Amino acid sequence: MKQNILFILLVLLAAAGCKVGPDYKRPELATPDGYRFDSISTAADTILNLKWWEMFQDEELKALIDTALTYNQDVLAAASRIEEAMAVVGYTKADLWPNFGYNGSGSRQQLNLQGIAESPFNTFGANANVAWELDFWGKIRRSTEAARAELLASTYGRRAIQISLISAVASTYFQLLDYDARLEISKKTHNSRIESLRIIRERFEKGIAAEIDLNQAQIQEAIAASSIPAYERAVAQTENALNILLGTFPGSVNRTKSLTNEIAPPEIPAGIPSILLERRPDILEAEQRLAAQNARIGVAQAMRFPSFSLTGMLGVASSDLTSLVSGESLIWSLGGNFLGPIFNFGKNKRRVEIERQRMKQDSLYYVKTVLESFRDVEDALVEIKTFKNESVARNKQMVAADNAASLSNERYYGGVTSYLEVLDSERSQFNAQLVASETYRLYLESYLKLYKALGGGWLSTEEMNNATNNSTTK
Repeated sequence: MKQNILFILLVLLAAAGCKVGPDYKRPELATPDGYRFDSISTAADTILNLKWWEMFQDEELKALIDTALTYNQDVLAAASRIEEAMAVVGYTKADLWPNFGYNGSGSRQQLNLQGIAESPFNTFGANANVAWELDFWGKIRRSTEAARAELLASTYGRRAIQISLISAVASTYFQLLDYDARLEISKKTHNSRIESLRIIRERFEKGIAAEIDLNQAQIQEAIAASSIPAYERAVAQTENALNILLGTFPGSVNRTKSLTNEIAPPEIPAGIPSILLERRPDILEAEQRLAAQNARIGVAQAMRFPSFSLTGMLGVASSDLTSLVSGESLIWSLGGNFLGPIFNFGKNKRRVEIERQRMKQDSLYYVKTVLESFRDVEDALVEIKTFKNESVARNKQMVAADNAASLSNERYYGGVTSYLEVLDSERSQFNAQLVASETYRLYLESYLKLYKALGGGWLSTEEMNNATNNSTTK
C-alpha cells in the first residue's frame, strides 16, 4: 500500500513539470536598414555608452542631473515599484512549496443526553499541519513567470523615467539660459531705446523732429520695457520648474554660463536601427508587459483543469493536559484531494479569451511603442541637421540686423532718412536677437531628444562598471 502511495506521488510530481499555455515569443518586426537623416555612420557602437550629458561640458548641468537622479520623486517612486515587484515575485513563487502551519486548542464541556448529565470533561489538542497544492498544470509557475516579467518591466520603467528626467533637466536648464539671454537682450534694448527717446524728445522740443517720431519712440521704449517683466517672470517660473525636477522646493538656481557659451556635442551616429529594440527602455518595458500577459494566458488555461492537493497532520489530543505533553496520545492523518470544474456556462473558457485579447492589445501597444521610437529618432536627427543650419542663418541675420540698426540711426540723425526706417531696423534687430537665442537653444535640445530617443548612455558609475566587466569577461 505504501509503495502504491509513493508511486502516485512520484507520478503527480513528474506531471507537475508541464505548463499549459503558450511560451513567449517576441513579435517579429522588420526594422529599417538605416535612418534617413543619419549621415555619419550606421555602426552599432555609438558614443552613447557614457554619461552623454557630460559632453556638454557644463559642470553646473552635471550637478543638477546628479541631484535629480538622487532626489526626484518620480525616480524614487519607480525604485519603490521595483521593490514591490520583487516582493510580488517572492510572494507568488512561495505557492510552489508546501504550506506548514500549527494549531492548538483546549476546551471544557459537559454533555446532557436524555436528561442524564455527564461529568464535565476537558479536551486538549496540538498539531502541526501541511498543505501542498501540486502545480500540475503550471498555474503557479506561469504566475511566477508573469511576476518576473513585471519585475523586469518595472526595472526598465525606472530607466525610462531616469532618461526622461535627464532630458527634462537639461532641456529646462537650457530654457532657463535662453530666458536669461532674452532678459539681457531686453534690458540692453530698453536702455538703448531710453537713450533714443531722450534724443528724439530733445529734437522734438527744438522743432527738428515731428511729434509722430516722438510717439513712435515712446512706443518702442514701452515695448522693450514690457518685455523685461515678461522674461523675469519666465526666468522665475523656469527656475521653479527645474527645482521640482530636482526634488526640492521652488527657488533660485545658481548658474554662471550663458547660453552662447554652451558647446554643442559632436554629431553622433544613431547606430543600426534594430539595436533600438534592445536599447530603449520603454520598448523593453512594453515587451516585458507583453511577456507577463502571455504568461497569464497559461494561468487562465490551467484554471480550466482540476487542481490537486496533498494534506497532512501530526499532533496529539487528550482529555488530560499531562498526557498531552507526554506525547501518549499521538494522532496523524495523510490525504489528498482534487477539485475541478464541470459546467459553469463557459466562464473558464471566457477567462482564457479575456487574457488572449489583453495579450493582443499589449502586442499592438508594443508595436506602437516601437514605431513611435523610430519616429523619435528620425525627428531628432532631422532637428539636429536643420536647427544647426537655421542657427547659423539666424546669427547672420542678427549681425546684419545690428549693422542695419546702427546705419539707420546714423542716416536719421544725418537727415538722410525718416524715423520709420529706424523703427523698422530696431524692430528687426530686437526680433533677430531673440530668435537667434531661441534657435540655438532648440539646436541644443535636439541633441537631448536624440539621446533620449536612442535610449542609451550610462546612468551611473555602477552601471558603467558592470557593463565594462561583462564585456571583458566575454
